[in-house]
Amino acid sequence: MAGGQERELRRRIKSVQATRKITKAMELIAASQIARAQARIAANRPYNRGMARVVFEAARGDSIAAKNLLGTPENLKSVAVLAIVGDRGLAGAYNSSVLRTTDRLIAEHARNGVQVRLFTVGRKAISYFRFRGVEVEANFQGFADRPEFGDARDIASTVAAIFSSGEVDQVVVVSTRYLSSSSQAVDNRQLLPLPAPEEAEATEADDVVHGYTEFEPDPAELLADLAPRALESEIFTALLEGSASFHTAQQRAMAAATENADELVRNLTRTMNRARQDSITTEIMEIVGGAEALRQSKGA
Repeated sequence: MAGGQERELRRRIKSVQATRKITKAMELIAASQIARAQARIAANRPYNRGMARVVFEAARGDSIAAKNLLGTPENLKSVAVLAIVGDRGLAGAYNSSVLRTTDRLIAEHARNGVQVRLFTVGRKAISYFRFRGVEVEANFQGFADRPEFGDARDIASTVAAIFSSGEVDQVVVVSTRYLSSSSQAVDNRQLLPLPAPEEAEATEADDVVHGYTEFEPDPAELLADLAPRALESEIFTALLEGSASFHTAQQRAMAAATENADELVRNLTRTMNRARQDSITTEIMEIVGGAEALRQSKGA
C-alpha cells in the first residue's frame, strides 16, 4: 500500500514540475513584453497630447462648430459600447474585470431605456457575451497582445460611421487604464462626441501654447477632419494600455502559479518522504518480527 502511494506521489510531483516549467516560461515571456508595451505607450503619449491640444485650440476658435463634435449628450437614446479585452486568458482578473464592468454598464443603460450597441476587441469578449445571449455587432481580434495603429483605425471607422449617421448619440469605451507597473484600473470613458477638453488637461507643461492661433482651413472644417484622427488616437491609446495591462496581469498570475507549484511540490515531497519512512519502518518491523519468531522456534 505504501509503495503504491509513493509511486502516485512521484507521478503527481512530476506533473506539477512540468506545469511549473510552463508557468515560469509564460512569466518570463510576459515580463519581457511589459517593457516593450511601456515603451510604446511612452512613444504614443506626445502624439495623443498634441492631438488633444490641437482639438482644444480648434474648439476654442469656433465654439459653435465645437458643439456638434464636443461635449456630453444630454438626452441619450442609443449608445455604442466598445469593450477591450485580451485574446487569451491566464491573466488573472484582467478580462473578467472589463467584461463585468461592461455588463453593469449595459444593464444601467437598459434600466434607463437607452439602446446599447456592443462592439468588442479580443476573443474572450465574444465568448463571454455569446454565453450570456448579448448580441455583439462587431468583434475585432488577433491583435490584442501587440496592436498597431491600423487596428485602431479599423475600429474607429466602424464606430464613427454609426455616430456620424446619427444611429447612436454616444460612443463609450470600457478598457483597462495602465497607470503604472503596479497600478491598473478599469474605467469607461466617452469617445464620441469628443470630450470637451479642459485647458488644464489639454495643455501640460511641455504643450502650452501662448498667443493667438490662426487656422487654415477654418476651425469648423478642421474640427470635422480632426475628430476621426482624435478618435483613432484615443482608441490606439486604449489598445496600448490594454496590452500593457494584460502582460502585467499575466506576469503576476504566472508568478503566483509558479509559487503555488513550488509549494505544492514541497508538500507532496514531504508527504512522499513520510510514506517512504512508513514503508521502511513497516519492513523493519516485519524483519524483526520474523527474526524473533525464528529465534523462538529454534529455542523451542
